[in-house]
Amino acid sequence: MTGVSNFWRDRSVLITGGAGFIGSEIVRSLAKLKPSRIVILDKMTYAADTRRLEGLGNSVQLEKVALEDLEAVQAAVFKAKPDCIIHCAAESHVDRSIDGPACFVQSNVVGTFNILQASLDYWAERGKDDGFRFLHISTDEVYGSLGQEGLFTEESAYSPRSPYSATKAASDHLVRAWVHTYGFPGIITNCGNNYGPWQFPEKLIPLMILAARDQRPLPIYGNGDQVREWIHVSDHVRGLLAVIEKGTVGDTYLIGSGEEKTNREVVETICQLMDRRFPDSPFHDLLIANVEDRPGHDQRYALDTSKIKRETGWCSQISFEEGLSRTLDWYLDMEPWWRTLQPKLNTGERLGSLKR
Repeated sequence: MTGVSNFWRDRSVLITGGAGFIGSEIVRSLAKLKPSRIVILDKMTYAADTRRLEGLGNSVQLEKVALEDLEAVQAAVFKAKPDCIIHCAAESHVDRSIDGPACFVQSNVVGTFNILQASLDYWAERGKDDGFRFLHISTDEVYGSLGQEGLFTEESAYSPRSPYSATKAASDHLVRAWVHTYGFPGIITNCGNNYGPWQFPEKLIPLMILAARDQRPLPIYGNGDQVREWIHVSDHVRGLLAVIEKGTVGDTYLIGSGEEKTNREVVETICQLMDRRFPDSPFHDLLIANVEDRPGHDQRYALDTSKIKRETGWCSQISFEEGLSRTLDWYLDMEPWWRTLQPKLNTGERLGSLKR
């Protein structure tokens, strides 16, 4: 965090989705930088958890607000009087978007419109001062799928292929429209696959860790050769804060690690780590099971991060091997936490299979 503490000190920050996985990491990181106040707006869906925010003190305030409610959002923004708004709230699980796209449209598209409209009105009341910032956090999935070579850049054409990525692409376009039409001080970031502590265990890495711990099958879609770029959530958040401090208003920044892994490689590495932790129960790789692939599954994502490195000095610091090992140990230590979440996990027919 070197170089950002003076920037953040005494500022008021509003974060949407701050009780979620990435949002809570933003809150925890910001709390160390001594802003005057951090206000969280969160709908408190199944993936939100206030335990992620424990011990942060009275400067952090949580308000249960659904971004789909424009009147409530406007009231919350004007009450908080933020110097910066970080828009992290989103429905993000691709399989859930295949089964139920409507809530993704409401949360990711309507919700983004509402926070933008409320922020624009608030910024106008502030006299459109140059110090206000609005950061919109998005995904590399808006760009579609790459072949075996090449990288996405900030100029890559959008080609979303799932209901989730389509709604995130729509939200990106809304932010750009507000920037160009109203001169609104918005910035967009697009990031690869995040992992780390406190991630809700429906995503690949925690899902596999929990299943391996219970000696349950480790399902891999198709042949598992889909490639993703994996970044530790703390590296991602450092990049977000660097962009707010040093980035150019109206621009887009890609945040990635360069750590490309196939889904099978990720699961096999988890099995190897589990073998070391539990030598009396080795051969976790025998639990790996190939299942029917996800509809429209993108083959590869990878990001060119030269812009953010050049303009802010940020770079990722945690290797995938180190980060995954630390993450696995965290989940093993936090078994009482994730055991309480199991009733929220889908335990019946798999999501995203198009079977009705």
